[in-house]
Amino acid sequence: MARYTYHCPLRWSDLDAFGHVNNARFLTLYEEARVALMFDAAREAGVTSLEQGVVIYRHEVDYLRPVGYGRPVRIDMWLEEIRPSRFVVAYELFDGEVVASRARSVCVPFDLAAGRPRRLSDAEREFLKPWLGPA
Repeated sequence: MARYTYHCPLRWSDLDAFGHVNNARFLTLYEEARVALMFDAAREAGVTSLEQGVVIYRHEVDYLRPVGYGRPVRIDMWLEEIRPSRFVVAYELFDGEVVASRARSVCVPFDLAAGRPRRLSDAEREFLKPWLGPA
């Protein structure tokens, strides 16, 4: 299975009063990685429709260890599932070589003009397929 890897710098504002990355900021870090895949990598592959609307239906986050301020974190992503009107992104966030968090996001393609969910296009599905892990 192919993984999409994103290196995300930490900002001083990511820290909480205890000197480690705040739990809510993990979602922001995951979002940055997801946007890099669905906007930047997709655009390079000639697929721009994902940038026009994808909403989050659900997040699940497991916090395995605190992450302090310092070097960028590495986020590996893959897809657990692709369905006609949703896909599930899985993540691992590494602090150095240690997994500090795991997460999942259920993403729904969304027609912003119509204000409702839509189905994945064939081009979107083909773009996402290489990131699909084993069932």
